[in-house]
Amino acid sequence: MGFVLTTLIFAAIGIIASLCARICCNKGPSANLFHLTLVITATVCCWLMWAIVYLAQMNPLIVPILSEGE
Repeated sequence: MGFVLTTLIFAAIGIIASLCARICCNKGPSANLFHLTLVITATVCCWLMWAIVYLAQMNPLIVPILSEGE
């Protein structure tokens, strides 16, 4: 999967989780805002962690060195 496709998947999961939080935890406007903030923050943090790991594999800092015997 490419970077853009997986980013769209993360966005879709974030939207679905936001809707679930809005439907399941409907306890007032301030609680809804708090729940949506938590869901959006969690989605962005998970995506950012995935993006860093994905992009770090494209240009590794340490190149493996093979010995002559192997």
